[in-house]
Amino acid sequence: MTNEGGGAIVVKPNNNLHRPKFGSFLYPESVIFSPRNNNNQDDGDYYSGHRKSSASSTSPRYNNNSGTRTPTSGEASPYLMSPWNNQPVSPYTKSPWIMPPYSPNENLLSSCNGLIGSIVRKEGHIYSLAASGDLLYTGSDSKNIRVWKNLKEFSGFKSNSGLVKAIIISGDSNKIFTGHQDGKIRIWKVSRKNASVHKRVGSLPTFKDYVKSSVNPKNYVEVRRNRSVLKIRHYDAVSCLSLNAEQGLLYSGSWDKTLKVWRISDCKCLESINAHDDAINSVVAGFDSLVFTGSADGTVKVWRRELQGKGTKHCLAQVLLKHENAVTALAVNQESAVVYCGSSDGLVNFWECEKHLSHGGVLRGHKMAVLCLAAAGNLVFSGSADRNICLWRREESGAHSCLAVLTGHTGPVKCLAVEEDRDHDHEYHQKGDQRWTVYSGSLDKSVKVWRVSEHAPDLKGLHSPTQMRRQLV
Repeated sequence: MTNEGGGAIVVKPNNNLHRPKFGSFLYPESVIFSPRNNNNQDDGDYYSGHRKSSASSTSPRYNNNSGTRTPTSGEASPYLMSPWNNQPVSPYTKSPWIMPPYSPNENLLSSCNGLIGSIVRKEGHIYSLAASGDLLYTGSDSKNIRVWKNLKEFSGFKSNSGLVKAIIISGDSNKIFTGHQDGKIRIWKVSRKNASVHKRVGSLPTFKDYVKSSVNPKNYVEVRRNRSVLKIRHYDAVSCLSLNAEQGLLYSGSWDKTLKVWRISDCKCLESINAHDDAINSVVAGFDSLVFTGSADGTVKVWRRELQGKGTKHCLAQVLLKHENAVTALAVNQESAVVYCGSSDGLVNFWECEKHLSHGGVLRGHKMAVLCLAAAGNLVFSGSADRNICLWRREESGAHSCLAVLTGHTGPVKCLAVEEDRDHDHEYHQKGDQRWTVYSGSLDKSVKVWRVSEHAPDLKGLHSPTQMRRQLV
């Protein structure tokens, strides 16, 4: 079998389906968790057309070692050749997730700082996370989105195809948007009668809009020689999503270099912007009608939403950063109006709105590429290919200090999600100490759950910033 880029997809006789590595720039495949039962396979774990490299290193279109173009999503699916694909077994009858040998007790969950629990997947990597209240949504290369509550599997739902690269939850937690490797954005709705039931209610663009637009030749754009596609649809992987709940807008960034703006109320594509010269790795709706995008072309761009008649239009307002290293992650602190940018050189740059988005400084804490960022309160979290999560605190002066380094993952930390810890002790609340629950997904097939405090008292199982600095020397 060959994909459209000419690459071969091979299924070996020993029934072990080999998936591509995350990227040669990271390091060889991380520690693999052995299944307790080799026969306990998930029939949804075989997806079609997975890329051979990720946009988070440099461009997804080029191999770091040779500079040659890597094949894009293929048409053939190894799932069709799988000996398991005809088993009439629900992927939720036998979950591919396992719990670690220990089980966190209630006292630990409510009192400590540091690691409070983890869940481990038997196969596949964790590519996306989203948290809402006490629920956690995880997306992987199995096409399944699973829902967790108190570290226990609560529910799950499955897409037809496409690795789950991004998950975003609407403000009312009634709708979930997922971005996929196959270029589609799928919409799911939570049942009012049963919160564990999720039903797919559509995709972006809608079939009606797709058919309507396909009639007019002006709605097509040429993406390469002798190939044109509808501009309202992503023709490559949807790598990131961001929601502006106040304006009812959804932003999607893709490896096809475009930024698209969707109106949630009627699922219409309002704009398709040729935003970058290479794959878009991150998009985030910010403050003051601004939207930020980061790309493998090494730039961070600022887009301003402006009123235009009855609608809106996004115009390029500023280029915050332009360098040789790929921009891999963005995060915005809405309260402090600060923008954070992680890149493949392991650095985190930031800009401050009160200083007209002038460069505020650089956070140096990682030895390898920064793959994800999250901001909450006065804290910033950076996950890296070096398997660590740096915990930074922003002081009133604008300076940042590294409080601790969260260690424990044995593979690159690919995604982060942060939620306010609503169950913290009354004693902490009286002291004015804000605490957060942090979820980290890794290519070691695990999700770890941490509790951290802005005052960071005796964080258990973590390295101190002094230890981290010694490691970097």
